[in-house]
Amino acid sequence: MGKGGEQGGDSGEPAAQIRFYTWEEIQKHNLRTDKWLVIERKVYNVTKWANRHPGGQRVISHCAGEDATDAFQAFHINPTLVQKFLKPLLIGELAPGEPSQDRDKNSQLVEDFRTLRKTAEDMNLFQASPLFFSFYLGHIIVMEVLAWLMISYFGTGWITTLILACILTTSQAQAGWLQHDFGHLSVFKKSSWNHIVHKFVIGHLKGASANWWNHRHFQHHAKPNIFQKDPDVNMLHIFVLGDTQPIEYGKKKLKYLPYNHQHEYFFLSEILLPFLIPCSHTLLIPLWSWLDPPRVPHPPSSQLTVEVILNSHGFSWFCRFLESHWFVWVTQMNHIPMEIDAEKHRDWLSSQMAATCNIEQSFFNDWFTGHLNFQIEHHLFPTMPRHNFWKVKPLVKSLCAKYGVHYEEKPLGKAFVDIVGSLKKSGDLWLDAYLHK
Repeated sequence: MGKGGEQGGDSGEPAAQIRFYTWEEIQKHNLRTDKWLVIERKVYNVTKWANRHPGGQRVISHCAGEDATDAFQAFHINPTLVQKFLKPLLIGELAPGEPSQDRDKNSQLVEDFRTLRKTAEDMNLFQASPLFFSFYLGHIIVMEVLAWLMISYFGTGWITTLILACILTTSQAQAGWLQHDFGHLSVFKKSSWNHIVHKFVIGHLKGASANWWNHRHFQHHAKPNIFQKDPDVNMLHIFVLGDTQPIEYGKKKLKYLPYNHQHEYFFLSEILLPFLIPCSHTLLIPLWSWLDPPRVPHPPSSQLTVEVILNSHGFSWFCRFLESHWFVWVTQMNHIPMEIDAEKHRDWLSSQMAATCNIEQSFFNDWFTGHLNFQIEHHLFPTMPRHNFWKVKPLVKSLCAKYGVHYEEKPLGKAFVDIVGSLKKSGDLWLDAYLHK
């Protein structure tokens, strides 16, 4: 039951009553139809507003009943502006005797992490470099132009086609990393500008939905590797992940697929990824012109329909197939080998560190992964421009060392091998539980 209190205003108006709440009461409001959360000791009822949350109703619901201060700061580039939306939702504050952190979290660690974030802000590490992103976009455009120039000069022979596929696959992969930057609001100072460019890059250059990306990816960042909350580990019974889910499936005798072979069919699963891209993306007119160079007479309309469309689909799917391998290996190398389990209500730093690891820095690794080799720093500070991750990395490592939080970093090749090893380990756990428990 909330406790009453009064707070006087500076304007001479009657004092407004403030209700105080304990963590015990707040934690009860974590249901689908009843959601409270705490930001900087203020208690908000977001039950009705969650469906209008720009980041999606699920990501804010995952923080229900908890202190969401660090998540709030991580996702919003202008917290002051967002406060106007929170103000009508304010229902009270934490009682004076209540700690700022819930569930016995290490309050000193939390405060030190917030100090680290403030230091990063003072170092201007949340300010993007226009030159970096201009060059990055430029090199994508150069690859696209180069591909079409090759067609104009060399035609559509097999060698040209294979080279073209590699170039377009590379440009599409890099465009994927670029849309990731805009999606996280890490380029422009205004959220609206980031959203506009994000929709253009992911929609027109990638053929996917910005809303779909936001809905899934923000949940992943809020609760990485948490079953029921991170959609990236909700594999729809295709894989069993971590150390607990395989045993749970095994004991229940669940066998949607032979999970003890999942490390082998993981390679085949990437073939299905291109089907996530709308078919309309493969019907772009430029592909028709690629298959029908100007110097070659146009085929009859019936031949255009059957041959050109099928060939354009085939070429586009081939590029998507190559890109899907690139995408899957890079995005999974930081998470699948890490802890994957149920919600443990850790503080922001500890929860992100348990679920992510880094890949060694090099010019190639930075470019090849879109700076996702700095996955730890990216997860701790999602809105930080990627070209600044290396600057904040020493501060993060120092804080982790102070509190004994494991900071894992590995070579790129080992990261890929660890994906397979982790899947095999989980598959073996499932088989043992399935046969003997």
